[in-house]
Amino acid sequence: MLWNEPVMQGLTRGLDVAALRQKVTANNIANLNTPGFKRSYVLFGEEMDKARAKLPLARTNTRHYVGRPGETDPRVQTESHTSRRSDGNNVDLDQEMLDMVTNQLRYNALIQTTGGRLAAWRYVINEGRA
Repeated sequence: MLWNEPVMQGLTRGLDVAALRQKVTANNIANLNTPGFKRSYVLFGEEMDKARAKLPLARTNTRHYVGRPGETDPRVQTESHTSRRSDGNNVDLDQEMLDMVTNQLRYNALIQTTGGRLAAWRYVINEGRA
């Protein structure tokens, strides 16, 4: 019941995407000095926007949830058309570190929100007792 709730599905989906982004960014950093390596990145938010645009949903109240979590899957794309060095590698360490920090902030926000929802459920289950 708790995990089938749309908000919890969205939060767990977001955590899965953040974990994938972390893995892809770590792989990019690990291959910083590999000749010919092309960086990868995760597309997810853009895919969600495309899926939402195709759905014939109407919001009749601003409190209504928009869309359904899990409508699209995150995609890992390789940036093959650029090159930063003469050996063909296109990994920029500054950009990768920025991506990692941004992803960490998103992940922390998702964890905090998930923890808050679970604490609320725990409070309800315990009938208001701590």
